Amino acid sequence: MVDVAAKPATHRVAVARGGIRMQADTLRLIVSGGHRKGDVIGVARLAGIMAAKRTSELVPLCHPIALTRVEVELWPDESRGGVECRARVETIGPTGVEMEALAATQVALLTVYDMCKAVDRAMTIESVRLVEKRGGKSGDWVRSGS
Repeated sequence: MVDVAAKPATHRVAVARGGIRMQADTLRLIVSGGHRKGDVIGVARLAGIMAAKRTSELVPLCHPIALTRVEVELWPDESRGGVECRARVETIGPTGVEMEALAATQVALLTVYDMCKAVDRAMTIESVRLVEKRGGKSGDWVRSGS
């Protein structure tokens, strides 16, 4: 692991996004709340939050970080044929939270896939990406057209 002991503790924020494409019938099932496994969006949101908190257990050499805030939002997007996800993670510490935001997004989308795979195995997770990073020595960064 990289030594971050000498780095100052600063407020750090990372935002990641991604989506999962699916058949229209699958999306309707999620939106209607009629899925037999329950609230797909709610369960996926919780899974994303849990993933952010456990990122250092999943990614080798990733620092365990005391998170001060995790927000995971998922919403149906009929125009794109699926569910979109946005995760925002914050801390006050010597290292950033980009990996935590990306892990939250990916696991939330994997949870949608897991809950719906019996009705739609052709779902595709795509475009998981960092869209914003704030704080730290390298400063702020925002992806254009995110």
